Amino acid sequence: MKKCEVGGQAVMEGVMMKSPSGIAMAVRDAKGRIVLDYKKFKTKAQKGTFYGLPVVRGVVAFVESLTVGMNTLTKSAELIGEAIDEEPTKFELWLSKKMGKSVEKIIMGLAAILAVFLSVGLFFLLPQFISSLIFRGSDAASLVKCLVEGLVRLCVFIGYILFCASVKDVRRVFMYHGAEHKTIACYEAEDDLTPECAMKHTRLHPRCGTNYLFLVMAVSIVFFAVVGWNDSLLVRVATRLIFLPVVAGLSYELLKFAARHENLLTRIIRAPGMGLQYITTKKPTPDMIEVAMESFHLAMMSEEEAMAKVEERRAQLAAEDAEAEKKDDKDDDHSEDED
Repeated sequence: MKKCEVGGQAVMEGVMMKSPSGIAMAVRDAKGRIVLDYKKFKTKAQKGTFYGLPVVRGVVAFVESLTVGMNTLTKSAELIGEAIDEEPTKFELWLSKKMGKSVEKIIMGLAAILAVFLSVGLFFLLPQFISSLIFRGSDAASLVKCLVEGLVRLCVFIGYILFCASVKDVRRVFMYHGAEHKTIACYEAEDDLTPECAMKHTRLHPRCGTNYLFLVMAVSIVFFAVVGWNDSLLVRVATRLIFLPVVAGLSYELLKFAARHENLLTRIIRAPGMGLQYITTKKPTPDMIEVAMESFHLAMMSEEEAMAKVEERRAQLAAEDAEAEKKDDKDDDHSEDED
């Protein structure tokens, strides 16, 4: 069985695949055509450097996944032709002018910041508040309080995933997530890389981000049980946020370990996250797998080959657009002659 260094992410109407040397993306535009994009990228967590040290590399990977994820989502919207229709606020225009960035990038940046604040509120402030209500006036042991707090956070996390899965547009993204996994599973099984073959393979993968997020929740329960409980809500929230990078780094190492080995212990570690993937991935259609495979093939190319492929596809689509526009002009002229 092959081991694949390519990891992916579902985006709007497509899939992003990240290799050790670059980020490839394929999306299906409003006309049903597959549009490609490629960007050179190299992680800072290189072996032999501080950022490549165990645990530290997990923190780097966590931060990079957030920034790359937001950037690829923005780019996918551009590729499928979805522009931001809302009028920018005066504050957004002011930021755009001061920072020398486009309004679209400023809006997406503010959206990313808002998403971080909402995540902190949902997965840190809310569990702390609920835990405080549960143990108000209680003399329960610190360990018990920390374990309950962790379980509340885990329940909030699972509830959030279930809510997302109930949203129609998100379910379609989850289908592309399934297409990404099936493509990689097909490659690792050394099967023919065709949509028909990929459909037979699993949509679950041990290195999935869902597994990682679950491990972050699980490791946080054990870690903060050791840190202990403080009766001050502000102190508890502060310690959880301060130690979050450590939890993220430890969870990353555990994910890598569980994905690299095959035994009873690693199967137990992977099981909950694999189970959650039945929610965060959905069975894709063959045309979705076709998009995922285009992205995968692009990611497996050298930088020069990938850039050439992208330019070739752009030229092809531009020629199609020009031909269609010429045909429309002829039809309009013909209609005027008949009038």
